[in-house]
Amino acid sequence: MKWYLAKIVYRIVCGDGAHAAQFDEQLRLIAATHQEQAFEKAMAIGHAGEESFENDRHQPVCWQFVNVAELNPIQELIDGAELYGRINEVDDADAYVNFVHHKAAIIHGQPSRQLLHLI
Repeated sequence: MKWYLAKIVYRIVCGDGAHAAQFDEQLRLIAATHQEQAFEKAMAIGHAGEESFENDRHQPVCWQFVNVAELNPIQELIDGAELYGRINEVDDADAYVNFVHHKAAIIHGQPSRQLLHLI
């Protein structure tokens, strides 16, 4: 059995869809004997993740499976191995850095204010 990292993409449509396009990109681990089986499993996961519900404003929300955008074999599971990388270009570097610190504080269980005071 081999491991693969699949990027599964969903489009999120709220109400009549008159809003900025939203997409959810999920990275999923897939165990399969070969790439074709991994792709089929990722597709099945994508279809199973489609759902519709009503939000707190009583608007319909629909998660539509788009496709499997990436499928990468993982050669070896080792401590610290890079599984995914992405370069972001942003307009406000300080806001992005603060956002990353805020997320790290939540993961670590600290109030974000305390971490930001350290910067």
